[in-house]
Amino acid sequence: MRCPFCQSDDTKVLDTRLIDDGSQVRRRRECTACNERYSTREVVDLNPPRLIKSDDSRESFSEEKLRFGLLKALEKRPVTTAQIETAIQHIRHKLMTQSDREVSTNRLGRWVMEELKALDEVAYIRFASVYRQFQDVEAFRLEIDKLMAKNGKN
Repeated sequence: MRCPFCQSDDTKVLDTRLIDDGSQVRRRRECTACNERYSTREVVDLNPPRLIKSDDSRESFSEEKLRFGLLKALEKRPVTTAQIETAIQHIRHKLMTQSDREVSTNRLGRWVMEELKALDEVAYIRFASVYRQFQDVEAFRLEIDKLMAKNGKN
């Protein structure tokens, strides 16, 4: 690891700790040339599967697109940033553990809906209305009825 202060290649690790539930490693380093200290973070660098869109085109997975979609559905809802980040990590984990090198956006959308259903039912309905392209109020009612039946709120 090159020192960010003097660009020397001669650095040593002083301390190593796991962070973010063990998904990252934080290392405290010291440059032997200039004696400056700094921290680095290491994460596993995996290539996520490519996404197959409904028109059969392919695109790379974008965590930012995923985050944007979740934030849009959860706008003005009582869900913390930590809960959102946990949901993103769950979805990302499902994506990365797929044996297929390509995953349909339909499957990804179902995973997003599962996470939203667990986080906030209103956000779930918002996302489902766009994802499933509800055409009228009846479609909303049917989805809400399913949600209420599942929760025993008839």
